[in-house]
This record gives sequence, structure tokens and C-alpha cells, in this order.
Amino acid sequence: MNTVVNNKRVFYVAPHRPIGFVEMLGKRGDVRLDMLEHDSPAAVAEPILAAAHAYQTSSTRDELARHYHTGAEFLQKTPNLLVVSTNGAGYDTVDVRACTERGILIVNQSGGNAEAVAEHVLGMLLMLVKRVGENDRALRAGSFTRRADFMGHEAFGRTIGIIGLGTVGRRVAELCSALFRMQVVAYDPYVDADEMRKRHATKVQLDDLLRQADFVSINCPLTPETHRMIGAREFGLMQPTAYFITTARGFIHDEAALEAALRDKKLAGAGVDVWDKEPPQADHPLLKFDNVIATPHMAGVTREARINMGKIAAEQILDALDGKPVPRIINPQVWPDYAKRFEKTFGFVPQPPPDEPNWHASEKFA
Repeated sequence: MNTVVNNKRVFYVAPHRPIGFVEMLGKRGDVRLDMLEHDSPAAVAEPILAAAHAYQTSSTRDELARHYHTGAEFLQKTPNLLVVSTNGAGYDTVDVRACTERGILIVNQSGGNAEAVAEHVLGMLLMLVKRVGENDRALRAGSFTRRADFMGHEAFGRTIGIIGLGTVGRRVAELCSALFRMQVVAYDPYVDADEMRKRHATKVQLDDLLRQADFVSINCPLTPETHRMIGAREFGLMQPTAYFITTARGFIHDEAALEAALRDKKLAGAGVDVWDKEPPQADHPLLKFDNVIATPHMAGVTREARINMGKIAAEQILDALDGKPVPRIINPQVWPDYAKRFEKTFGFVPQPPPDEPNWHASEKFA
């Protein structure tokens, strides 16, 4: 293997660096790590982009400057780019098709914040069913009257429907089934019924899930397949006593349709962590409902999750550049082209990930 000092070039855009990422890469003498700013002048940015082999990027659309989103225009400036790694599980800022056409491998840190997100789902679920937010607002406003007016329900023994049974969804299933003896049904076209049973869930079709569930939790990525997957028709299938919870990505559900369903009392409430525009404006229609628990894409933002994702990001970038197997591949179909480009760059063929036929199979939808 070629061990020339700084022959592997990695960059990121400040402040979007995972915790510990810089420190771990800094231990490697054969890696050069560059930092760019959102407003770095072309004279500074262009040589770094042109030389880069790997890009550690933010997955949050509205926090990363558009000219650093990994699309066709950006890729024209990165002829040597081999790997794009996104912070967290999402990859909203990456044009998967454009990268695949260029032979660029895309990886994420799927699972690194699964515990944090799953706990957030349960937190929202409990706040909704126990009407914690409504009680809190009434007390602060001085409008609390009788306890009976704010009576909630119990989660025990109810049914949760999980859309996307990957690393986060399976943890939600495990917690709900173990803690509250809930019935768990799930929709995920990439996970078969036997595997779902191992993940504490029963496989159903989407419409059946929406009709059956007391709680619907969205835990799949934003892809062309899931874009606006939940709209007026889908909210109309849900029970008027049911709650909608999403900690996945904005644009999977239709915000206007959710507002209409809540306004017409077709839903009992909603927990919303992800938005079309993040953070949402203070006058966003959904923020006017007392039975909506709202957070600004904070489900996976814990100290523990950020440290874990930083470790995964650094290890995966280094393994990729060393030609070792990497498990969290978004676009496995790119491998033949990627391997040829890698060999041309570093002089040896990278090792494919284990279980080649099943690369990322459980995470395509989840």
C-alpha cells in the first residue's frame, strides 16, 4: 500500500464536522484533512476540491450552503472524489444519481444516533398520549381549569405502526414491545416477514398500518420512493384517535395535509421533529396546535450520539481510503466503477463489503 505522507485528501465544511472526527484523522500521517468555510473564496476552495478523495458532509439541507451540496455542478469541481460520507443517517444534501454516475461511493453513519432518535419517538409518544404539552401550556397561560379537561390515555397495550424498520425503527419496535407491551406493525418493502418478526414487528402493507395503528412513526429516509409518501389520503386512513410522529426527514409527509387533518380533528395529535424548511418559522401553521409536540430536528442530537457518529464517520472514511470493507453504503450499484477509479488512484483494488448481495438492503427504506 502507498504510504506517502498526505497522499489521501479529505475535507469538510465548517462547522459540519462530527465530534472526534478531526482528532482521529489527525493521527494518520498519510491523510491530509482540509477545512473549508461556507464563504471560502474560490482561490482557497477550488484547489482543495480538485484534490479531494473524500468529503465528509452535512446531511442537513438548510444548514449547509447550497454550493456545497453534492450535486452535478459541485462534482465538476471534484474530479478525484471517491467517497462522500454524510453526517448521520440522512443524505438529503447528496445527489445519489449524480455521484453514482461519476463512480463515487456514498456512505452514511446509519445507526450512530439510533438510540437517541428512538428515545425521542417514545418521548413524543408519551407527551402526546398523556397530553403533557397541553397541560404545560395551560398551566403557564393560567387557563388550567379541571384535571378532567386534560385527561390523557395510556400507551400500554396499544398498537404502533412503524414505517421503515431499519436501525431506528427496530429500536422503536423493541422499546414499545418491551416497555409497554404494544402491538407493533411495520411497513418496509425491503424487510421480509421473518426478519420483521426478529425485529419485534408484524409485516403489513402501508394502508393496513395506517388503519390499525394508534401511533404512526415515520423512520425511513427521504428518497424518491418516500417523498410525500404521507399525504391527505394517508392521513384520511388513520383513526381520529391516532397520533402521527415523524423523526425522519421533512418532505416525507405533506405539512399542509397534516395541518388539515389536525384542524378537522381527523387525528388526535402529532409529534413533528422534521420540517420542509428547518427550523420552521415561528408562525408555521402546525405550531398553532396545542396537540402538536414540535422540535427542530433534534431527535438525534445528543452528546452520546454525536460522539458515536464521529467515531463511525472517521473509521469509515479511513477504512474506505485504505481499501477495507465499509458497511454503510447508500449506492452499492456503484461498486464496479468505484473500484476501478480507486485502483487507478491508489494502485490496488479495494475490498468489497461483506455479504455483497445484501449491501444496505435493510436501510434502503429505513
